[in-house]
Amino acid sequence: MQSRLLYVALLAAALMPAAAQAQVKTKIGVLNDQSGVYADDQGVGSVIAAQLAVDDYAKKLGVDAEVVSGDHQNKVDIGTGMARRWFENEGIDVVMDVPNSAIALGVATIAKDLNKILIGSGAGTATLTGTACTPNTVHWTYDTWELGHSIARAVYQRGGKKWFFITADYVFGKDLEANASEEVKALGGEVVGFVRAPLGTSDYSSFLVQAQAAKPDVIALAVAGGDLTNAIKQAAEFGMTGKYKMPSFVFNPNNARAVGLQTAQGILAVNPWYWDANDANRAFSKRYAEKHPRKMMPNDMQAGMYSATVHYLKAVAALKSAKDGRAVVAKMKELPTDDPLFGKGTIRADGRKI
Repeated sequence: MQSRLLYVALLAAALMPAAAQAQVKTKIGVLNDQSGVYADDQGVGSVIAAQLAVDDYAKKLGVDAEVVSGDHQNKVDIGTGMARRWFENEGIDVVMDVPNSAIALGVATIAKDLNKILIGSGAGTATLTGTACTPNTVHWTYDTWELGHSIARAVYQRGGKKWFFITADYVFGKDLEANASEEVKALGGEVVGFVRAPLGTSDYSSFLVQAQAAKPDVIALAVAGGDLTNAIKQAAEFGMTGKYKMPSFVFNPNNARAVGLQTAQGILAVNPWYWDANDANRAFSKRYAEKHPRKMMPNDMQAGMYSATVHYLKAVAALKSAKDGRAVVAKMKELPTDDPLFGKGTIRADGRKI
């Protein structure tokens, strides 16, 4: 009788799916702004997106994945300190999202030193795959090179020859300005001035007056999140949105909702993903909105979090381990990317997802 029971148990184990027999464990940390100017652009929405990816894919891939989150408050010391603590003391294998390029660059260095992983979906600076490229970093969704060059070319082709920049006074904004300026000048245009706006600026009136005084064709808004919303609202109050070409490099549905459709008329923007573009995006967005405390639709960066998490889980499953950050990133580059929101793609040798 005992031998028969043993035989049955062994047979059951043999027939059991591999995922059920032994799951690979991984812990994902979503690090972003949950209380400041980027809270709508990433915040809790990015956490929801990562959790949806885990819910959809982890079990069937044989991965036991846990998602935790933290608010970096847009402060480099808090963000990098939290990432280091997560990596060293709390078993986090990968830190994801990380809007605020200065924090993302700091986390990239820590991830490299500790052989962990940074996957930036909210991070913007193209430096992450340029001079600050590491074998432990993957950059998802968008970057400042892509946005700066594409928008500058499109606006120039619409007659925008003389540019003035209202630029966020930190790495992200300066990178956007530099990339857009490079394209404008290469096309034969001119940059007639710029002004730097600190993070969290509520009054843009003096910056807008300086822009008008330079007599540009284009007033380019190289700011993001709540700062961008404030800048657009005040430009509309000054009657400037119809008078000047006013490209916004990081304008998404959250900004449109905040400023209103009438005020948003004429704003030029580029987005790598839109929630209402097709049936797959709409289906995901409905699930996402049901979980969002304010029932908001996802933007491109939050959709990117879902996509990046799916691919990370596939790489961990293929390796059967999440502990060697460089090996996981190498596997992510080896595997083609493929998910319902962004379709098929690849990750370049420098870590940029395309």
